[in-house]
Amino acid sequence: MDKQQVWFITGASKGFGLELVKQLLQQGHQVAATSRDAAELRRVVTIGSANFLPMAVDLTTEASVREAIQATIDQFGRIDVVVNNAGFGQLGSLEELSDQEARSNFEVNVFGTLNVIRQVMPHLRKQQSGHILNFSSIAGIIGSFPGWGIYCATKFAVEGLSEALAAEAAPFGVKVTIVAPGYFRTNFLKSGSIQLAKDKLDEYTLVRESEAYHDQLQRANTQPGDPVKGASALIRIAAEANPPLHLLLGDDAYSLAEMKIKALQEDMTQWKALSQSTAVEETSKP
Repeated sequence: MDKQQVWFITGASKGFGLELVKQLLQQGHQVAATSRDAAELRRVVTIGSANFLPMAVDLTTEASVREAIQATIDQFGRIDVVVNNAGFGQLGSLEELSDQEARSNFEVNVFGTLNVIRQVMPHLRKQQSGHILNFSSIAGIIGSFPGWGIYCATKFAVEGLSEALAAEAAPFGVKVTIVAPGYFRTNFLKSGSIQLAKDKLDEYTLVRESEAYHDQLQRANTQPGDPVKGASALIRIAAEANPPLHLLLGDDAYSLAEMKIKALQEDMTQWKALSQSTAVEETSKP
């Protein structure tokens, strides 16, 4: 890519975020990267560069996000691409998870993203350009995964707010892309990136089976997606003049999205008459 861009990336110390940082720096872009631990960012990003600004940020605290956005602009002069990548998985049935556990997942996955959007949009509006990439998941498109209800709910929320943001931001030249990955060989399924219900109920055998399956998946490291290729795809999308609103990553995500679309269409067709029967019947005037 010939044009140097300024990127602001959350959740940059591991997974997609880390891979993005490495590739972008290698390509000569300027990167502001956030994590809960700036020292950890410096340790894992081995590329020494004046183009790299690592920052410790609490995404759930708006003041912390505001300071990070301002520090990025002070350092690099602008922000071209924002990647809301930070988040974690929460496993447990809806009955098992406490209010605190559910809210904690929303605080990071949804409200952390909103904090970044609120603080960066004034700058993007002023410069009349920019591109926001919000990480969702295939779990934000299809929610029928036992034990993943709260996590799915956070990602459904990201999908909805991102679609609205795309409409609101378009008049200012700001683009939005919702990134929905399937399973990738990152550390998403490892301890620290995924939380289990503290109080488990024996009756939920499907949820326990899901926990066992995902534990085995991360131990075997057999997820089909390559994060190096995934990060490269995001860099390509950021260079597009007309990027997509929805970007699926992975053949598994693509197949599951097709299943959801088919199921929705089948329900619509089967119950079309009932759906349309609820219209108000206007009486004709004499």
